[in-house]
Amino acid sequence: MNQRRHFFRAAGATLLGAAGVSRAGAALLPEAAVSTSAATQPPPPPANGRPFQPLVTLNGWSLPWRMKDGVKEFHLVAEPVVREIAPGMKANLWGYNGSSPGPTIEAVEGDRVRIFVTNNLPEVTSVHWHGILLPSGMDGVTGLTQPPIGVGKTFMYEFVLQRPGTHMYHPHADEMVQMAMGMMGLFIIHPKDPRQHRVDRDFGFILNAYDIEPGSATPRVNTMLDFNLWTWNSRAFPGIDPFVARTGDRVRIRVGNLTMANHPIHMHGPHFEVTGTDGGWVPKSARWPEVTTDVAVGQMRAFEFDALAGDWAIHCHKSHHTMNAMGHGVPTMIGVDHRDVVEKITGLIPDYMVMGDRGMHDMAEMEMPLPDNTLPMMTGQGPFGPVGMGGMFSVVKVRDHVKRGDYTDPGPYQHPAGTLASEYTAELEAPARAAAPEADAQTLQVRKPGAHEGHAGHSGH
Repeated sequence: MNQRRHFFRAAGATLLGAAGVSRAGAALLPEAAVSTSAATQPPPPPANGRPFQPLVTLNGWSLPWRMKDGVKEFHLVAEPVVREIAPGMKANLWGYNGSSPGPTIEAVEGDRVRIFVTNNLPEVTSVHWHGILLPSGMDGVTGLTQPPIGVGKTFMYEFVLQRPGTHMYHPHADEMVQMAMGMMGLFIIHPKDPRQHRVDRDFGFILNAYDIEPGSATPRVNTMLDFNLWTWNSRAFPGIDPFVARTGDRVRIRVGNLTMANHPIHMHGPHFEVTGTDGGWVPKSARWPEVTTDVAVGQMRAFEFDALAGDWAIHCHKSHHTMNAMGHGVPTMIGVDHRDVVEKITGLIPDYMVMGDRGMHDMAEMEMPLPDNTLPMMTGQGPFGPVGMGGMFSVVKVRDHVKRGDYTDPGPYQHPAGTLASEYTAELEAPARAAAPEADAQTLQVRKPGAHEGHAGHSGH
């Protein structure tokens, strides 16, 4: 009992709790920084407070704070936002401080944080600090641990960060709608000792998904599983930035999943080891090697690797999750000759085109007419032609010459001589074929067991 009391005192349970902020108090709020850019914005080192190595949020940014009487103060504003999913498509979402997902909150183990949350949505909301150990009254579950944050109101959350790790924040009010509209963000607690868990480059993003009808811009919030846009930080390939590193760098990638499905995240090239979960850091003796790690719904995973020069694909290994605006009722046309039908259809619809009879790769090469504000199903160009991917796909780009702190796209990889697959043009010998059974005296005879033999017939006779 004494330990519990001590914990809640240390964690900052105050009389205010997640209480409404008065008009006089609101005048003293920290500034609410805003960013509407969909580009990756590497944060500067912390200007005050405990030192830490900042996280690079993929296609995102970190929220500034102010120090007041030894407390880190942040200001989140829940509001409607417009997010570019990829060039050529924007979505009407809900988020925080101009973006969806909202900005990453970064602090240090032992910090006392005070987070003001202003609600500019058309309905009530709250914020749950996913995976963070704190007093129950700060947990952000509407109706259970706090009243809802009313429209136009500001609430305050205050607690001490007990453990380092990778966490998230999201509403626990009308959760189905608000999360389907994009309300979420990363919350990173760095270790008190900056030498612990040190890497050269630290990236993070959240897996999220939307169901946006072609030609429209607002998600359908009642969708359970049949999403048509699978995104990382509300971006779909080719709108997802690359992970840039220098050869030999120790690289960490942190992934949080707030979709309705699990995602096996697979990286080509260097093997990695899983170093962190929702509950914190995995001891070195317990880490396990992978090239694919499954991130289930509501989970966090951190994995690390030593960077090898090259362009290495990284993606969800569910094939439907690397496509955009994909319909689920399209018939399979492989092997069907429908040229005669196409001639008749094009008389009525001039832009109609044959597709699917040889597979779907043609979709990556052809410019098919689409409704406004709709992404192609497969897109993105590489140095050797169309990549033929969409959705949850990016590239880990590792180069010898990348400078510390440089995250700009270095362009295509220049493969050393003799290391690039290419067409084989020499004459091929005809492959040897097995002789026909009637011409082969050594044909293997297979005898099936009779009904009376049972399992005894499975002998090697």
